[in-house]
Amino acid sequence: MRYAYFPGCSLSSTGIEFGLSNKLVAKKLGVELVEMPDWNCCGASAAHLTDHMLSLALPARNLALAEKEGLGDVAVPCAACFLRFKAAAEAVRKSQEMQKRISNIIEMDYQAKDEVISFLDVLGKRVGLEKIQAQVSKPLTGMKIASYYGCLLVRPAKIAQSDDPENPMVMDHIMAALGAEPVDWAYKTECCGAGHVVAKPAVGKKMIHDILRNAQLNGAEAIATACPLCMLNLDMRQKQINAKMGTNFQIPIYYFTELMALAFGCAPKEVGLPRHFVAAEKLIQDVFGRARREGA
Repeated sequence: MRYAYFPGCSLSSTGIEFGLSNKLVAKKLGVELVEMPDWNCCGASAAHLTDHMLSLALPARNLALAEKEGLGDVAVPCAACFLRFKAAAEAVRKSQEMQKRISNIIEMDYQAKDEVISFLDVLGKRVGLEKIQAQVSKPLTGMKIASYYGCLLVRPAKIAQSDDPENPMVMDHIMAALGAEPVDWAYKTECCGAGHVVAKPAVGKKMIHDILRNAQLNGAEAIATACPLCMLNLDMRQKQINAKMGTNFQIPIYYFTELMALAFGCAPKEVGLPRHFVAAEKLIQDVFGRARREGA
């Protein structure tokens, strides 16, 4: 099973743990990720907000490179990159005029022959839960996890084409396959505020607070995500939220592939847990200890 792989800018900077765990999980599951050559930033969110054609041309160039190399369907881990890629492919498929304009801008023919798929769906839908479960050597027994999809994996619904734009379940199913207990909660597709926490702090911090509070109220011990920006907001901003709103959140936030890699037997350091802002190792140790006791 081979995919063209677009790591994007964040997986070598703020989302290093995502990149590390993606490769570990892919190797365990026999998924070949071929990084597309000479890739460029997808343009999220600066190009998307300022220049419509640029916001299509930037991701289209990457897709054209993969298409030219014959790499097949494109796996995209970052939720923002995924949506930009999907939008570009959809624009080209819908309009021959747009296809010509974009091909002219990027100086490369792009026909949108291959599918763009989120790495979450690659694992949850194409690899499948049975193969995932077969790799579990250290189950996350009883770990109560709120799967957080955010907005970009599910909206706009016609472009994102998720399993359900209001109540997606693919990540929940993966967590269950790892032995965890998926939490039923109301904020799994609410926006984390993205850059609002910088541009409009009062608005952004309130949005993050509400997500953390709802997860906590519904019994979540941790939150799993598939978006580097969501991860950054929920993990790094908890201290700010606590200081601003008098809360005491200490909820570990994980990339879903970190939890998969840990359940597959990878070490916390190998996965990148020491890089988290909210301590993430102790809960994992407690969960593994609980699994050992219950298995004894």
